Amino acid sequence: MRKRNAGLSSMTVLLAACTWQVYVPAQAQERYAIGRDATPAEIAAWNIDVGGNNGSNLPPGSGTVERGRAVYAEQCASCHGEKGQGGIGDRLVGGEGTLASPKPVKTVGSYWPYAPTLFDYIRRAMPMNAPQSLSDPDVYAVSAYVLHMNGLLPSDATLDAKSLSAIKMPNRDKFVGDPRPDVK
Repeated sequence: MRKRNAGLSSMTVLLAACTWQVYVPAQAQERYAIGRDATPAEIAAWNIDVGGNNGSNLPPGSGTVERGRAVYAEQCASCHGEKGQGGIGDRLVGGEGTLASPKPVKTVGSYWPYAPTLFDYIRRAMPMNAPQSLSDPDVYAVSAYVLHMNGLLPSDATLDAKSLSAIKMPNRDKFVGDPRPDVK
């Protein structure tokens, strides 16, 4: 009996199915009557990536730490803990100074190099039971609250594309760039 790969999430399976469906050769589509081309609207719905180091493609809108506190309590705390300490979901807060230790604690505040990647990840994958269900203002708000819990934003802060891109994460300069040349 084969063991199921625990690393495959339902999102991975869905993406694989969508990708397969999009790339079914024309002969197979005709022969088996399966598959179709993705519509522009379907492609646009998944074309939401944000440039991590510069915040390119961040949407309009904004969110406050206070609004983020409410959305976090409703949508995030059940997995990540009331104060970001972790639970069934990853720990989000703490870990400063542990990365060089034998047991590093990789959190948003201790490990992530760029703040816009937090927005991108929350918008794309959270909450785990309903990815892409939060509005852009609520994603800005939750991002603001998580950054606030890590001591990176004051409690009265409002986060938008410009202010999010301007945040210098504590571990930003500890990552090493890819020295390989771009291949075009």
